[in-house]
Amino acid sequence: MYSKEATPEQELIKVLGGKSEKDPFLVFKELRDNGAVRPIPMQIGNTDNQTWIATQMDEVKTVLKDQDTFCVDPSTINKESNTRSELTNSSDNPNSNLFLANSLNAIDEPDHRRLRRLVSKGFTPRYMESLRPKVQGIADDLIDQVQEKGEMDIVQDFAYKLPIIVISEMIGVPNSDQEQIYHWSESIANGLGLGRLDEEVSKSLDEFGNYFKQLIAERRQQPKDDLISDLVSIEDGGDKLHEKELLSLVQLLIFAGHETTSNLISTGTLMLLDNPKQLETLRNDLSLVPKAVEELLRFHGPSTTAGPRYVIKDTVLGGQNIKKGDIVFPLLKSANRDENVFSSSEDLDVTRHIKRHVAFGHGVHMCLGAPLARIEGDIAFTTLIKRLPDMKLNVPRENIQWQFKLAAQGLSSLPVSF
Repeated sequence: MYSKEATPEQELIKVLGGKSEKDPFLVFKELRDNGAVRPIPMQIGNTDNQTWIATQMDEVKTVLKDQDTFCVDPSTINKESNTRSELTNSSDNPNSNLFLANSLNAIDEPDHRRLRRLVSKGFTPRYMESLRPKVQGIADDLIDQVQEKGEMDIVQDFAYKLPIIVISEMIGVPNSDQEQIYHWSESIANGLGLGRLDEEVSKSLDEFGNYFKQLIAERRQQPKDDLISDLVSIEDGGDKLHEKELLSLVQLLIFAGHETTSNLISTGTLMLLDNPKQLETLRNDLSLVPKAVEELLRFHGPSTTAGPRYVIKDTVLGGQNIKKGDIVFPLLKSANRDENVFSSSEDLDVTRHIKRHVAFGHGVHMCLGAPLARIEGDIAFTTLIKRLPDMKLNVPRENIQWQFKLAAQGLSSLPVSF
């Protein structure tokens, strides 16, 4: 399948960089067949350490969960490391608005535990469930706007708009600014990738960061009934979020809260249209939708890989000798197709009972917004199936194009008729 110039390991570099034209799941399967942990030809930073990928479920979960052996911040091992800035092609300037390098999912214990404890006060399960009526109202409004037309673009008219409206209203972004937030978020997602930072993205990052600096400052002066005001006021034993922590958290929430769920809804819809028997099963029993959401997350989840983990001490993983300072990428989409864990793993089955997938990660750095994404996915698919029962693709299937976004595949357009 691969020439001497393109081994599966080399092809993966293209997949992660958004430059591969091959089906990534075929690449992932070849990699799994070659072993649970594989070296890849990628030198990162100013070291001679090896870069690895974990391809199977057990090893991916170990990398994500074992904090004694793997960390998310390379400076935990080496204070002089430039690995993080090389990965994002960015500066470590403390005034930088590149929030991904300073966010909740990029810091280790004990700072992570402290930050997660503070933030979790604003993300209780009860609060998430209380959002259901609001999410349902937004979903219905979006369908109302297109129903009489008999056609829509799932991506532009629904999958992008639903989560950006939900997360913007949660955080406290005025309605008049939501379109701008969406464009910044899209620009960042399309321009950031493994080892790249497109030039025009720098401007969007600065504008994105400066906008939220101003919004946070306004909420300090005049609190409102929104998440930014809650985060500003949260205190635990005299401990509060620092300004930089608050900014990076709010940016991450609006960015990840939008991109992750947008991809789940648009990609999930295409997967159901590609598997009409599965879609018919859901039409006949909408109570299966929550289970279907988990299966869609497993089958083609929002993120290809979790952030890189850095090896704290020499260890053995998947039969490979991994050295201190090495880098391991946990390949989430490959683990979720692991034949040792899921029967008929390459097939979509909305009735599948899933004990555990890793679409949202695993361990202490598991996605904070996973409960909200599940609620949005449940409501989005239920609403689409219930209100547009005859939905079908409005263009030839071969015209549907994937695009690469920040270590994830996404759709730029998905025209349907009904």
